[in-house]
Amino acid sequence: MSQSTISKRQILSSLQTGQKIRRIAFEIYEHNFEETSIIIAGIAGEGYAFAKRLAAELADISPLHVKLIELRFDKHLHFQSPILFDNDVQVENQVVIIADDVLNTGRTLAFALEPFLKVNMKKVQVAVVVDRSHHKFPIHADYVGYALSTTLTEHVEVVLSRPEDEGVYLK
Repeated sequence: MSQSTISKRQILSSLQTGQKIRRIAFEIYEHNFEETSIIIAGIAGEGYAFAKRLAAELADISPLHVKLIELRFDKHLHFQSPILFDNDVQVENQVVIIADDVLNTGRTLAFALEPFLKVNMKKVQVAVVVDRSHHKFPIHADYVGYALSTTLTEHVEVVLSRPEDEGVYLK
């Protein structure tokens, strides 16, 4: 079967995806209600789109001051150059939530931890829309929207940056 004939099946609708993100925001607030501010570090692409949605939900439900940063790096390189933030945000002694769309093997999230290992942090947590549970690295998500058992050949796509296609799809 050619790649063009493989169809995708919607697993979560736009409404359901939004509900999962809102629930994650409530969980983040419940675990960090004593903080005055937190940082949400979204991995470039749909992970950053997820981080922006989390920040908006947290602003709606809590008094937390949320600082949003984007983590940019090439997920496919075996060795990473230093990961730089898109703006000057002080991360030392802060709570940081690393946000990504899908947790598969944990490799991308392991790379994303690198800049936070170099400073004294209060806490680093991970939030994902979908956890596929094919972990090869000792990375787990503290906040999961949807746990989905898949085969290694299947692909999960989370769409948050295109409102007309928003949702979670399985290919």
